[in-house]
Amino acid sequence: MHARGMERPSCLSRSSKMNSYITNALSDFFFKYETPRQVLVRNRRVGVVCRLIQLGVLAYIIGWVFIYEKGYQSTDTAVGSVFTKMKGVGYTKVDGEERVWDMVDYVFPEQGDSSFVVMTNFIITKGQKMGKCPELAESRYLCNSNSDCERGIIERTGHGHMTGKCVGNTTKTCEVVAWCPVEDDRKIPDPALLMSAENYTLFIKNSVTFPAYGVKRSNLVEGIDNQYIKSCVYDPTTSPLCPIFRLGDLVQLSGFNFATIAKEGGAIGIVIDWTCNLDYDQSECKPIYTFHGLYGNPNETDMARASVGYNFRYAKHYMEDKQEKRTLLKVFGIRFDIIVRSVARKFDIIPTLTAIGSGVGIFGVATVVCDLILLYLLPKREFYNNMKFKVTETVEQEPLDEFSSEKEVSKE
Repeated sequence: MHARGMERPSCLSRSSKMNSYITNALSDFFFKYETPRQVLVRNRRVGVVCRLIQLGVLAYIIGWVFIYEKGYQSTDTAVGSVFTKMKGVGYTKVDGEERVWDMVDYVFPEQGDSSFVVMTNFIITKGQKMGKCPELAESRYLCNSNSDCERGIIERTGHGHMTGKCVGNTTKTCEVVAWCPVEDDRKIPDPALLMSAENYTLFIKNSVTFPAYGVKRSNLVEGIDNQYIKSCVYDPTTSPLCPIFRLGDLVQLSGFNFATIAKEGGAIGIVIDWTCNLDYDQSECKPIYTFHGLYGNPNETDMARASVGYNFRYAKHYMEDKQEKRTLLKVFGIRFDIIVRSVARKFDIIPTLTAIGSGVGIFGVATVVCDLILLYLLPKREFYNNMKFKVTETVEQEPLDEFSSEKEVSKE
């Protein structure tokens, strides 16, 4: 009876201590703050290394992240459109025939595209009609008898379908079914027939929209009105915002010689760069034009290069005496590709805090490096190790062991 009477107070005491233990643990978790132990080390070498690393990190954050990369700003790219218009008149006199060429004749495709070709030279073959005629007098087409011309063969670089006949008086060539007479493009006119293209003008109208910021801009910026456009011509120094460009100037600014590129053609890239800082007034957001020669480099003197220049063919069909005929032109020209590059920046608190947070995190590199030097490289590393880390004895007895011992006493 006495043992059973002592057991109930013991159970109550154990429950009370358990509740007290849980309460203290929760109190420690919510109402106590722990901080790492810090050791002040007076060592010149370690101190200098630490400050140098911190200085390098600080320079990286300020110089690269904030000044160069604009880490305190958010960015947006633009949605834009480009319209073009050519003006100018060319004049040619070929085989005694005079002709005037306007923008409808020398611009391909039609006006308005951001990628187009301006014809500067050509080879014309008039009055072609479908029929049978001899091939060009070239070595690959020469023949002595019909057996040299295999019927039904179509040469990849030929002009038509072979009939199997060898025709001609002095120079015999294989006969073909083709547009006759066949084109002879072996001799390119030099100088170019449309050297007057150097004085043609190109008008570029470009508009961009930065949807994230609701900003719309045009290359017809403040100060450019109808009166200014009528008289201005682009110059990188005196008129850098004029949207009218002389073709000769475009070729020169791209690093090419007009007479050279006009003969066999080439390609030039016009880059409109919209790099805008919208922390300033929108009127400061203006385009910058740059010009790049894509191919047709006059400095390349190797005449054996394949596919020199830029050319293509097109034909104008018509009816004459109830028979279809055509005029074939092999066009040599300068291809212009207008490329718009855009990026707008504006202050944003989120990337700013992100940049600062990452920079503060990088400062921890100095601590890691200095700890490695202290704990593994310096002669007094054992001393520094004891100062940095505090070792305590492990407590073997668990809190519930005390409750078990009290229960055993009560049973006695």
